[in-house]
Amino acid sequence: MAFDYRNGVLCAEEAPLDDIARHFGTPCYVYSQRTISSAYGEFSQALAGHDARVCYSVKANSNLAILALLAKLGAGFDIVSGGELARVLAAGGEAAKTLFSGVGKSEAEVDFALSRGIGCINVESAPELERVAAIARRLGRRAPIALRVNPDIDARTHPYISTGLRETKFGVAYADAERLYREAAKKHELEIVGIGCHIGSLLNNAAPFVAAAERLGALVDRLQAAGIALRHIDVGGGIGIRYKDETPQSIGEFVRGALSALGRRRQQVIFDPGRSIVGNAGVLLTRVEYVKLGEARNFMVVDAAMNDLIRAPLYSAWHEVRTVKQTEASVEQAVYDVVGPVCESADFLAKERRLAAREGDLLAIMSAGAYGMVMSSNYNSRPRAAEVLVDGTASHLVRRREHVAELFALETIPA
Repeated sequence: MAFDYRNGVLCAEEAPLDDIARHFGTPCYVYSQRTISSAYGEFSQALAGHDARVCYSVKANSNLAILALLAKLGAGFDIVSGGELARVLAAGGEAAKTLFSGVGKSEAEVDFALSRGIGCINVESAPELERVAAIARRLGRRAPIALRVNPDIDARTHPYISTGLRETKFGVAYADAERLYREAAKKHELEIVGIGCHIGSLLNNAAPFVAAAERLGALVDRLQAAGIALRHIDVGGGIGIRYKDETPQSIGEFVRGALSALGRRRQQVIFDPGRSIVGNAGVLLTRVEYVKLGEARNFMVVDAAMNDLIRAPLYSAWHEVRTVKQTEASVEQAVYDVVGPVCESADFLAKERRLAAREGDLLAIMSAGAYGMVMSSNYNSRPRAAEVLVDGTASHLVRRREHVAELFALETIPA
């Protein structure tokens, strides 16, 4: 296991978390390189013998060290902004192995992507199709494109992360896709290379994922009959992980299900995982500032807060909380809400957890490798956390903690 107790201390691989806290301070994100490599390996193993590619979803965790690790393992990337493309390139990733998704790409972002040789722009609306064509024409390039098609498949997940239903902002309607492909085929400056979809995140059952792949496959066949040939089929990502007591199907079951749904079609198959690669590879390490006993509730006030990990207040998400040192018999257990210093009632990391800890003790907020640091902010003028990547016994600082002065370094006071 990536995070387990050794001699009574919770470790990341072979590195004790209390040593990491001593060296790098708290709050601090800690990632396991071994876990990331292992999850990527599950995809590679399931895809062996197939013309397929894994394009890691950068939005899940965009630290350069993690992107560099995945690039070395052979991953492509799925991005949703020009900034994410810049990160991929800085980490040694290839633009040619990168897909650019997202509903609101600016002219500058499209220009940047085409100028750097992006592998594919996933177009999500008719106006975007026109914008990409116009920019490609101005640059004297052919823009490689796919349509992100909304298959109207219910992912049966949290409404904020369900992206494949007809009422969401994402993608083009399934019924409109053939017409838009025909329009794109008339534009010389557009090179049609594929088709894609993404129905949502935290999928624990492969059935909706497989159903979406089947719908894409049927559309690919109709396009082929109309003389529009595609080189790849992007089935998306969104595979869930275990946070509490979920029993998500394995990566292999998702992959095999999608491949089976697509059958003998000759297009390359692309998967865009994010959370399933990094989610359980990270923890948020935090220190108890106060133990506050109340009439209605008890609170464990820690130095991490909603600005560091917003999943709990935003999605009502559940994260396991562990003490870094196994509980001593002298410390009594009680039920606590684990809360931070931010001036909001929504500032909590966990509610109603039975814990035994004192002021100064360390806690680990588990399964924090995805949508943690990337969604953090400087609310209440709080510097963002440090990030550490562990490889065996070695702990590498891969993002230092911000200094308070850096938070207002870009601001000016008018004369």
